[in-house]
Amino acid sequence: MFAIEKMCKVLKVSRSGYYQWLIGKPSTRKIENQLIEERIKKIYKASKGRYGSPKITEELKHQDIRVSRPRVARLMRSMNLRSIIKKSYKVTTTDSKHNYPIADNYLNRNFQVQRKSQVWVSDITYFRADQRWLYLTIIMDLYDRKVIGWALSESLTAKDTVCGLDHSHSKQALIR
Repeated sequence: MFAIEKMCKVLKVSRSGYYQWLIGKPSTRKIENQLIEERIKKIYKASKGRYGSPKITEELKHQDIRVSRPRVARLMRSMNLRSIIKKSYKVTTTDSKHNYPIADNYLNRNFQVQRKSQVWVSDITYFRADQRWLYLTIIMDLYDRKVIGWALSESLTAKDTVCGLDHSHSKQALIR
């Protein structure tokens, strides 16, 4: 067995530091970190794992706990907590990777039309409404740029879009 004085000298530790360690009383910083870690766990669980260090720091400040974002990030790392990043859903309306025949381009970017009902064009757009996607299909007469038919649907099938056009507002029949 070695003398405490000699061991402290060899290990380059002060005797007072050794005795402080021997008592095992945690530092103020360690106690603070433990309290903050408990709060972080509660906030993280309440957010279902979606909150990262910026939002958790903001929530802690609302609870009157002054703490920096880097400190929260460090504590979260030590607890292996990471925010769940949900990939946003992207609607795809065009499938260019197919073997179907491609329609001829009769218009060839010539948008100057001489008379009514000579050229009709169509387009489909989509938008989010009430947690779902809706698709709007329109047919427009290029002569006067008026919409002559439209359809609003929840899917991109021809039955719901092109064939379901509402031409009750139009004076002309859609299919000739």
